[in-house]
Amino acid sequence: MKNKIVVLFIGFLFQFIGAEVFEGYAIFTQGSPGGPGGGGGGTTYIMDHNSTVIKSWSHTRGAASLPYLLPDSSFIYPYRVQNPSMNAGGVGGGIQRITWDNDILWNYTFANATYQHHHDVEPLPTGNVLIIVWEAKTAQEAYDMGRQTIDNPLNVMWSEAILELNPITGNIDWEWHLWDHLIQDVDSGLPNYGVVFEHPELFDINNGAAGSSGGPGGANGDWMHLNAINYNTELDQIVISSAKQNEILVIDHSTSTEEAAGHTGGNSGKGGDFLYRWGNPQNYDRGNNDDHILGHQHGVNWIHEDSPGAGNLILFNNHHNNNNSGAVIEFITPVDENGNYPIGNGEPWGPESFIMIYNDIHTQMQGGAFRQPNGNTLITDCDDAYIFEINSSGNLQWEYNPSGDYQIPRAQKYGLDYFDHTEEFISMEISHSAGWNLVGLPIEVEDSSYEILFPESVDGTLYSFGMGYILETELLVGTGYWLRFTNDGISTITGYVVDNLEISLMEGWNLISGITNPIVINNIGDPGGIIIPGTFYGFGNSYGNVDVLDPGESYWVRTNGAGVITFQGG
Repeated sequence: MKNKIVVLFIGFLFQFIGAEVFEGYAIFTQGSPGGPGGGGGGTTYIMDHNSTVIKSWSHTRGAASLPYLLPDSSFIYPYRVQNPSMNAGGVGGGIQRITWDNDILWNYTFANATYQHHHDVEPLPTGNVLIIVWEAKTAQEAYDMGRQTIDNPLNVMWSEAILELNPITGNIDWEWHLWDHLIQDVDSGLPNYGVVFEHPELFDINNGAAGSSGGPGGANGDWMHLNAINYNTELDQIVISSAKQNEILVIDHSTSTEEAAGHTGGNSGKGGDFLYRWGNPQNYDRGNNDDHILGHQHGVNWIHEDSPGAGNLILFNNHHNNNNSGAVIEFITPVDENGNYPIGNGEPWGPESFIMIYNDIHTQMQGGAFRQPNGNTLITDCDDAYIFEINSSGNLQWEYNPSGDYQIPRAQKYGLDYFDHTEEFISMEISHSAGWNLVGLPIEVEDSSYEILFPESVDGTLYSFGMGYILETELLVGTGYWLRFTNDGISTITGYVVDNLEISLMEGWNLISGITNPIVINNIGDPGGIIIPGTFYGFGNSYGNVDVLDPGESYWVRTNGAGVITFQGG
């Protein structure tokens, strides 16, 4: 039942340069021109360090940004919907989770009168996903907040928000709105009046053009053009990139939604205000032209703790030094041990300098850079569909550039150990009947909630057995469960093989399940001799004795005392 990795040899132009390449799996989506997020389709690839295509998935809708690979080999795919409610460069609207076998585990759309997803998303360790959205505001709403001009014929202003989607419930568990953190210095009779210079934690509503009369999607109200989002687990902070304001911004994620709408609370004590910003301090009336470093940048992310430069920020600066020459730069933030970013009185946030990683590159749209654990940097030139890896000396180690007219928003790479036992990753089909079924979990999965594993089951009907029946929400390997379904059907689950298992049993009747492969009852390890012969029962339309424990099902067994039994697969 183990999945086999199929190697695809296709007509790509690729080159393996040398042994210093970081060994791992690159994931990216390659599409036809028209801009990332275009209306056409695309193909997501996983490619190893030898330029071998390990897996590919075809999409009917183009990518809004890069896909994110998960440890169970599924991935998050942000894409452009057919009819976005707000349309400009990088528009998306849809987010899917797709399995190795191309099954869609969930699909959500954010394209309505209030919100329109665009560009990037960020999977969180909890399983939730952060989503960048435009938030529609009318011209009058903007004027009422102190905005002086609207720069588009639609008479709208698109602010920005971050929504944290819980894909299991479909709820928004947390949210942050830029509109709650504005300042203006033109009318003391309107909200948020103050001195911009004195409040770098707030954004000047009159800074920059509110949209334009033209662009990839026509007239639009795009004001900030956020294009990347990244989460720092240790700090519980989020960094976002605003291309139109030439600035990156850091906010506190430890807040509640209510605190995120205000100016207090969270680990920082500052609510949803900016903890740090860098790249263009003239946005908050500090610094000068020499401090304006960023230009239409993309792909900001914290360097992981297992890589050189850990904790620094790295990004693709599309218009470096206000010209058309791009660069990949890295910089050290002034964060202290408490996760705060000290700033001098009247001074802009530092640093004053940065580390130049690479500067012989240009792309008008998207692009990105990720540091690898061996010190290499993986860089993507979106317009030319060119991915390449350089070492710390700037020497090329690996590259990929498909023949034909394509674009690749961004690529990132995962180590060979990212999948736990990749060769043992499988998909299994588990049949169920209408009514009550005895079910089990025969493989290790990332999310063991019954709503994900058995989406056609009846809510609130998962029960295990101890001294009595126990209502559950998640399944454990080795434990047996009752679960009710309305109709006959098949559930497909994906995860890692379980070959060996030890189960603790109590005296009397126990409800258990097996492992990935069928287990003959006579082969069950029973060192204490606790199993009473002839007491393994399964359930179909009625109870019946069984000789084999099949994966995905559960069984009753009776013991003469408490103890441990073991399953050994192969």
